Amino acid sequence: MARVKTGPYTRQRRKKWLKAAKGYWGGKHRLYRTARLAVMRSWQYAYRDRKKKKSRMRALWITRINIALRELGMNYSTFMGLLKKNGIEMNRKVLADLALRDQNAFKKLVEEVRGA
Repeated sequence: MARVKTGPYTRQRRKKWLKAAKGYWGGKHRLYRTARLAVMRSWQYAYRDRKKKKSRMRALWITRINIALRELGMNYSTFMGLLKKNGIEMNRKVLADLALRDQNAFKKLVEEVRGA
């Protein structure tokens, strides 16, 4: 059986990792072993932070809603309780957008919830 030479495949594999490490500082974009470790670590961080981004955005929306509500004399937990009680289903992203961009509509919503 003929001998299989793996040089081209090894080079391809190494080039793939070095290409993924493009823009890294120092030996991390030049040296294969350090580049591979740096890329693997960065992919782990990216995966973790894609999950964390969702909770950070939710916290931001809650903060924005709470600030807008305090100006109208209500707090967040009371408002959300009244929304549920009145059967109004709006997610926090939409509520935060209303509070930030359209204060009049948000004020009407608060008055509607308060009056019901």
